[in-house]
Amino acid sequence: MTKSQFLLAFLAVVSTNVVSALIPLIDGGKGMPKIYDAWFNDQITKQANAAISRAVASGKRIMEVQFPPVPNVDEVKFGTPLNQKFGQSQLARDLKCKGGYKPGSKLSRNLLPYANIYWAKRIAGAVKGGALGGKPVGVLTAEAVDFDEIGNLGDLTRTGKIFTDKARKEGRSNEAMICINPGGEETWERLVSAHGQPNCPLVVLNNSYSTTYDLGNKKNFEEVYYLKRISKGWVFRSFPGDWEAYLEKPDGNVELLKSYKTKPSLREVSELVRETSFQRYAMFNDRYMGGRL
Repeated sequence: MTKSQFLLAFLAVVSTNVVSALIPLIDGGKGMPKIYDAWFNDQITKQANAAISRAVASGKRIMEVQFPPVPNVDEVKFGTPLNQKFGQSQLARDLKCKGGYKPGSKLSRNLLPYANIYWAKRIAGAVKGGALGGKPVGVLTAEAVDFDEIGNLGDLTRTGKIFTDKARKEGRSNEAMICINPGGEETWERLVSAHGQPNCPLVVLNNSYSTTYDLGNKKNFEEVYYLKRISKGWVFRSFPGDWEAYLEKPDGNVELLKSYKTKPSLREVSELVRETSFQRYAMFNDRYMGGRL
């Protein structure tokens, strides 16, 4: 091999490696986001935006985006160092909340509602169609949020409360909409009628409970980005990819156990993950005892 050939081969390898290294920087990479770094390093933002963009480009109009809005959802009422760090370093700073994150502030007392506004802001660009998208984006919530407290809403150009007359009357032609925690799935079709616009995306973001007690929804809202904690692990899906069942191991890392071409039942994935955990670790895979909070 001549020096010129060697140089060309070397540059090809370097270029390939550089491109491979940049992919996670662009779309957050493949597989479920890293626990719990992804809440702080934009991985969830990048993955969710990439999934939404792919779904919008494929013609999806009604979508569900679901993931824990703060690192430790189950412990949000009691507070954890991770949740406090998230409130201070991400929410207060990004939303420019007037009262900041401190004892007694509206943000600290209502961490989940303000976290969901933060995530709505983070995905608004993809919902409207990207940097060149011309759609205005509104956000409506059923949660306790004082929008006057927020100084920076980014691409969100309208706010309000779900199913109120005021929110209905203020709807704009060609408007994309993000609806936060609207409630049971039986209301979602009415949600589209009340707040959706023809041929415009409508995203249900982080609904707090399921009336079907299963994964995703049964109302044909495409689950474009979905991350749910289950006993001893997680379920993940990023459009148009497979559904994936992950085991969370004692060291906090995760392992993909199985992929599903179609949405599995919650019972099926829960049994797989729980039984695998018990076979490997018996009773010694506990995130509370292991300090994984």
